Amino acid sequence: MRLAIIEGRKAIAHCRPNPPVGCVLARNGQVVASGYTGAPGQPHAEAMALQNLLDPSAEVIAFVTLEPCSFHGRTPSCAQALVKRGIRTLYVGMIDPHPKNRGAGIDILKQAGAEVVVGLLENEVRKELEAYLWRPDNGESL
Repeated sequence: MRLAIIEGRKAIAHCRPNPPVGCVLARNGQVVASGYTGAPGQPHAEAMALQNLLDPSAEVIAFVTLEPCSFHGRTPSCAQALVKRGIRTLYVGMIDPHPKNRGAGIDILKQAGAEVVVGLLENEVRKELEAYLWRPDNGESL
């Protein structure tokens, strides 16, 4: 997850209003692909990591700092992309507090049979993403 946090930092300069999410795909303990949130309308971290995966048939474990999005907005659902790719194990730093998501991405993955572990390095992830997350007091990120 620490590598996913580092990957997410690459997005800080261009990702707003989206949070700077990082994703790492690993196989047999080795990183095989990674990604980070693109500019608005560009691939999210999970989609970029899946695009960067050289062996699409490889069974991989995903580490993502923020819950994958469950809905199709400017980009397709990352949760659905992970399901389509056949990701069976996913570690998530924290649940996305945005009302359109808030656990829905996790539900999509679990309903597809994936094992999802939430809260890996959550405090570190929250510190990285805090200024970018949806807030109920203003309805948007800061």
